[in-house]
Amino acid sequence: MSKDKKPAATIAVNRRARHEYFIEDKYEAGLVLLGWEVKSLRAGKCNLTDAYILLKNNEAWVIGMHITPLLAASTHVVADPTRTRKLLLKQREIQHLIGDVQQKGHTCVPLSMYWSSGRAKLEIAVVKGKQLHDKRETEKNRDWAREKARVIRNGG
Repeated sequence: MSKDKKPAATIAVNRRARHEYFIEDKYEAGLVLLGWEVKSLRAGKCNLTDAYILLKNNEAWVIGMHITPLLAASTHVVADPTRTRKLLLKQREIQHLIGDVQQKGHTCVPLSMYWSSGRAKLEIAVVKGKQLHDKRETEKNRDWAREKARVIRNGG
């Protein structure tokens, strides 16, 4: 289920996901990667903005994650930056995800990618889409919190 431990070294963060969706439940997943992809991730060349998770045949796949190939690496391999990559999850976690995503208005998106014990991990979440008024309210609350901090810092 959810793990609330801090990632060691963040590779990429999907800021748009936190703006567009309410986060319901989080999971940590491993990825099946090629050698050139790992080298690019070490250089921080990853973009999660348009990525989403597809659950099919009791397997989880990340689609639309862009890993930019390095120029020096992979001279003998044709690199596909947006190829579909398999996620490594326990069968029980996949069943939970499938059950959650089948609810109306829910989907699964990646939130962040980070290194954990030398392995690339993807933090994914079951999310529910925000309406326009929800986004405005979130932004209003964020601005109010910033204003409160400014007033407290300046001594009232």
